[in-house]
Amino acid sequence: MAYGAKAYAKVAKETAAPRELEATLLLQAAAKLQAVHDSWQDKPSGLYDALTYNRRLWTVFLDSVTHDDNRLPAKIRQNLTRLGAWIMAETFSLMTKPHPEHLRNIIKINRGIATGLRARISGRDG
Repeated sequence: MAYGAKAYAKVAKETAAPRELEATLLLQAAAKLQAVHDSWQDKPSGLYDALTYNRRLWTVFLDSVTHDDNRLPAKIRQNLTRLGAWIMAETFSLMTKPHPEHLRNIIKINRGIATGLRARISGRDG
């Protein structure tokens, strides 16, 4: 996991502002999950791969927000940690008992956070 966080940090510095990269990755994860949701059947195709991608992404986010050197306010870090724990629980639940509504909740959260990140980048948030 530390390797993933280091690789993420390196790519963020080289390719885009970190918040923009985070937003893009969240939207990519949401798109993968949405594709599974849109083609949902008794045994959804691509579910495991989409959930794995999302889980890895959230693992890196959780690792980042729990480090003492993270500059986000403590309250936001705490909220993201709780949200990430919920996402992980939903992910494991979906792996054992797939249900499209649970998938839709994760998609909404990923898109909502990405929208918030992009609003901060563009200055719409203040």
